[in-house]
Amino acid sequence: MARCLVTGATGYLGGRLGPELLAAGHDVRCMVRSPERLRDLPWAGQAEIAEADARDAEDTAAALGGVDTAYYLIHTMGGGSGFAAADREAARTFAAAAERAGVRRIVYLGGLAPGGKLSPHMSSRAEVGEIFLRSAVPTVALRAAMIIGAGSASFEMLRYLTERLPVMTTPRWVHTLTQPIAVRDVLRYLVAWASVPGEVNRAFDIGGPDVLTYAAMMHGYAAVAGLPHRLIIPVPMLTPSLSSLWVGLVTPVPATIARPLVESLRDPAVCREHDIARYVPDPPEGLIGFREAVSRALHKIREADVATRWSSASTPGAPSDPLPTDPDWAGGSLYVDRRSRPVDADPDALWRVIEGIGGENGWYSLPVAWRVRGVLDRLVGGVGLRRGRRDPRRLRVGDTVDFWRVEEVEPGRLLRLRAEMRLPGLAWLELSQSRENGRTVYHQRAVFHPHGLLGHLYWWLISPFHGLIFGRMPRNVAAAALRDVVGTE
Repeated sequence: MARCLVTGATGYLGGRLGPELLAAGHDVRCMVRSPERLRDLPWAGQAEIAEADARDAEDTAAALGGVDTAYYLIHTMGGGSGFAAADREAARTFAAAAERAGVRRIVYLGGLAPGGKLSPHMSSRAEVGEIFLRSAVPTVALRAAMIIGAGSASFEMLRYLTERLPVMTTPRWVHTLTQPIAVRDVLRYLVAWASVPGEVNRAFDIGGPDVLTYAAMMHGYAAVAGLPHRLIIPVPMLTPSLSSLWVGLVTPVPATIARPLVESLRDPAVCREHDIARYVPDPPEGLIGFREAVSRALHKIREADVATRWSSASTPGAPSDPLPTDPDWAGGSLYVDRRSRPVDADPDALWRVIEGIGGENGWYSLPVAWRVRGVLDRLVGGVGLRRGRRDPRRLRVGDTVDFWRVEEVEPGRLLRLRAEMRLPGLAWLELSQSRENGRTVYHQRAVFHPHGLLGHLYWWLISPFHGLIFGRMPRNVAAAALRDVVGTE
């Protein structure tokens, strides 16, 4: 068995690859910038955790020590104008560190694209693959088109477009051919390369058995989901920029991430070879077809069994500072809104409400105001409310909850959320409970650290609305906890 290093372990694929490698009997080390993001994963205790940034040569070399196979699953999505340079620097640093550490093989997952002029993101992925293939470490560069699996950004985009729009005016790319692949087959290929003998240094196209247009995939999704036939009307003048804004308004995927996805659909993405079967044979039952992959993904969603989501990865530009511990924090001024309320329910009932907040359950105060705030965030390029939750009942560190991310969760006691909406400052919402004089007490704290004069003005302008929104939450949360008790009796 091999010792494997997994980068991107807090992301969609890396978070699934780790347990698959462990199940196959390999030793796993996860290289992450924020180890606390792995703390609550059920398999993390079986893996070794190394804290490193791929652009830090010293830390990356230390993380790669003693590793046989290194999986490079890092790619910037929506990372601003400098993303290509950052990806290039990280890949070169990682390749050099892998050579010094004596790594036997690098496995990289990139995008499947035709020759000719590529979009900036597809070009960056191709460049990263070439950096590894030209390095001194034998590299397997897998090239995949659209990945179909519960929680993937591509699948969420397809799902919401099809479910929410029975009649669609669509851009030309809906008639471009692509060869989607089930996430189960992607993981099977990735895991297999930890055991394939010999030195292999080349790229492989990977795809499922079906070659479809995006329009055909929407019709196929509708059929599997039991939806009526969708009417698709192409509109040629919709550019990738306009298309990404349109996708951002209709689906949970923000425009900054939708754009590279849309750009990857402009040109055909069909496998030109299937040479990988010489090293990793197809399973006896064959590769998973598109409709079967959709059916499996929908089953996972309905069973609330989504292990990772596209939003598991860090959001570019999102705040990452830890919560200030007191008003004298060295970072400067803080505005704090504190509220408490006794609750005529046991702690377990109250905790179920706290941990289930957001997503389908909402925020227990003025739903219209929350929706308006989400729309405004979308309009300025933020993530908005539509990311929802990975699991409707349970949270772990790193999960997204609408436009928040879980920074800390202490089961039965504390939930701390860090804001990822566009703000002139940093913000947190902390919900907790305690037992005082034999009663259950709900505590709520909103903290805002302003950036500059605009941040201070922002807080004072929205303070009246905070009174309405945060002021109603304790009462409604308490009522929901009481209903929970009554409903279980």
